[in-house]
Amino acid sequence: MPEFRTILLSIMLLVSAFAPLVAAAQDTPVDQSTQLSSAPLQAVKAKLDESRNLLANIKTNVDAATKDQDDDRLLELKTRTDEVTRTVTATIAGPRARLDEIKARLTALGDAPAKDAAPEASVVTDERNRLVAERNEITALISDADGLSADSSQLAGAITATRRTIFTQTIFNRTAINGDLFVEARAAGIAEGENFRNTVGSWASFVWKFKRLSLFAAVFMSLCAALVLVAGGYRIFAPLLKEDEAQAEPDYITRLSVAFWSTTIPTTAAAAFCVATYFFLENFNVLTGNRIPPMLWLTMSVCVAVYFVSKLTHAVLAPKNSALRLVNVSDRGARFLTSAIIAMAIVNGLDYLLGGFSEVLGSPLVLTVVKSFFASIIVGLILIIISWIRPMRRQGEPVDAPGRRWPRFVSIVLMGTGIALISASVLGYVGLSRFLANQIVITSAILVTMYIGLLSGKAVAKQNAFADTKVGRGLQRRYKLGQVQMDQAGLVSGLSIYVLVMLAGIPLILLQWGFQFADIRAWGLQLLTEIKVGSISISLIGIIVGILLFTLGYFVTGWFQKWLDGTVMARSQVDIGVRNSVKTGIGYLGVGIAGLVGISAAGINLSSLALVAGALSLGIGFGLQNIVSNFVSGLILLAERPFKVGDWVVSGTMEGIVKRISVRATEIETFQQQSIIVPNSVFINGSVGNWTHRNKMGRSDIAISVTYNSDPQHVMKILLDIAQGNPMVLKNPEPMVAFLGFGDSTLNFELRVYLPDILKGMRVRNDLRVAIFKRFVDEKIQPFYEHDNPLLESEDEVVAEGGDPAPVSSEDERLSPAAKAQIDQAAGRARANTAPAAPEKTKA
Repeated sequence: MPEFRTILLSIMLLVSAFAPLVAAAQDTPVDQSTQLSSAPLQAVKAKLDESRNLLANIKTNVDAATKDQDDDRLLELKTRTDEVTRTVTATIAGPRARLDEIKARLTALGDAPAKDAAPEASVVTDERNRLVAERNEITALISDADGLSADSSQLAGAITATRRTIFTQTIFNRTAINGDLFVEARAAGIAEGENFRNTVGSWASFVWKFKRLSLFAAVFMSLCAALVLVAGGYRIFAPLLKEDEAQAEPDYITRLSVAFWSTTIPTTAAAAFCVATYFFLENFNVLTGNRIPPMLWLTMSVCVAVYFVSKLTHAVLAPKNSALRLVNVSDRGARFLTSAIIAMAIVNGLDYLLGGFSEVLGSPLVLTVVKSFFASIIVGLILIIISWIRPMRRQGEPVDAPGRRWPRFVSIVLMGTGIALISASVLGYVGLSRFLANQIVITSAILVTMYIGLLSGKAVAKQNAFADTKVGRGLQRRYKLGQVQMDQAGLVSGLSIYVLVMLAGIPLILLQWGFQFADIRAWGLQLLTEIKVGSISISLIGIIVGILLFTLGYFVTGWFQKWLDGTVMARSQVDIGVRNSVKTGIGYLGVGIAGLVGISAAGINLSSLALVAGALSLGIGFGLQNIVSNFVSGLILLAERPFKVGDWVVSGTMEGIVKRISVRATEIETFQQQSIIVPNSVFINGSVGNWTHRNKMGRSDIAISVTYNSDPQHVMKILLDIAQGNPMVLKNPEPMVAFLGFGDSTLNFELRVYLPDILKGMRVRNDLRVAIFKRFVDEKIQPFYEHDNPLLESEDEVVAEGGDPAPVSSEDERLSPAAKAQIDQAAGRARANTAPAAPEKTKA
């Protein structure tokens, strides 16, 4: 009863709002069930106050991190600030939705009546006053949240600007290069070496005495992980790569594939091995102290980076196998370029590693400056030397040719970059030269790898290219795919390579240019969750989830259709037409539901789509009226089922078997195997003949003509015997023969038989005609052949004899005297055959 009372009170409130004259006589108490209680509002206020306090704490920490020039700490504070912004937005989402409901409700109630107007019901006044008070309270909360969100966004922008300033100062900070600098660096280097020996020696001594078993266990687990990675990678990819490398003249896509996979797979395995080693050492408590772990991690990172550059250089230049070389250089040039690039990678790696050690060990900054000074000078000299070599060769020249100089533009760029590095180092901008040298080696290697990957994807996506690859040939053999399917698989593979290359390469480049992983993660999260285009927010994750849900619903619908048709309805022996209608209806219903679920999951407001559809419906209604008519007609056909799949229908000049019924059109297959797509409105608005509407039983007629020399009753008896002897002809209703009349020169009959399946009428008629012909030959009954019929006298012959053709007033008057005589004779024989037979005489 309480629920009933609540429902009744709600109905009375609605009536009073929309019909004040009726509600004026009622004094129903106000229903408070729809009001946003004070408890949720207090919770929202508490969350906003908590976010405000957290933001104030972040501001204090930002000031301290700015004084210390701590970029990592600023990045962490930036991430926390973004989290505050998201928390405030999520907290105020509920009150915003409630405010929209209150505004809609106040609009429905209308303004308060004027003083001189008739008073309204007290329940309406109370409802309006309550909604207005709640609206004001929520508006104040939203205003507070908007201000807090603005402060958070302003603080995030300030942190970003501070980090940019710190990065700029670090890069463009100038150090005076003189003799005192090197003397001070020498002393600092000696002290750092001693500190390094003490740190590593004490750690090694401690591990050997107290963590020996843990060290052996960690090393053993790392070696097992390395063995699994190497063995697995070798087993999976090495046969393909070796087979490609063994080809005498591999095509371009093969060379790209070898270069890309021979670079990424070993590098990935090496990185995974280093991560596994660090993981096991740390979890077995082998890495003690606060210096050894970062030093070990720096060493592993540098080794992986140098290994990556080495593998990429060998993959592109192929100094030992010119057939796999991707650039047009000579053997000598390939060997020299390989050595020079690997040397630059090693120099940059050592500079980064030693600089990291100095930072961990707390060495003076002057030591790091001097290390970077010499590293930048060496890289600049290597670039200048590279600009003077002669690695290029013309098309068609042998690979062992002496080679030609670089193109002028390339040579100028290489020499200019080398001179810029040396100049920046000599002038004291060591940080800038170190940054540029690092980008020249690492960023260039990443860009080259991405370029090779994109070229590989483009080559794989070309028409007929994927079928020539080993993966394509394997798929074609295993799944018996055709050329079209192989091209589609190649397109998907190419797009997948594009996506993988971009997802892996762009973050690596951003990391090299000073961005932190937290920055990239925040950008990626924002890109996937919220992309603002004006006032519209787009969520890529929501769109992807919506597509996945729609795809899942589509496949589930198809599976359910097959299961229902092949398991439930087939075992129940449901008519094929009913099965088709149910399958079609379930298909459209399932796809519609999957579409609605996918659109909702993608974050698209269906009410907005309804408004757009309403606005466009008037303009496009006249253009779509035929489509709508066919759609409604298709629904009627599926519901009423005047014909079904498998029926033999006739409409106008069209005749055939129904193959498929959809909501727009029906597919008819003629007896010549031609498919005709007929709009459904044609069947609704016109007459349709259905030979198999209720059942497949039907009558089939065969017209037969014989000469006037034949006995009609004997012919009828023969026809009935033949029909009754055919197993496909029904006994009930029984077959019959109709004597249709007298033709110009024939006696016309029609054999009418009933068949259980009218669709097999053509075969039955053929069998009956063959049997009739053979029986006529045996019975010496002559079918009619006009060209040798002696019973008619030609009008041409009469005219040739000088007479005029007599007017024909009846069928008998058109016959010649000879024909009339034969008719009389045939009639006499028929009477004799039908006369009662004389009683047989019995023997004495």
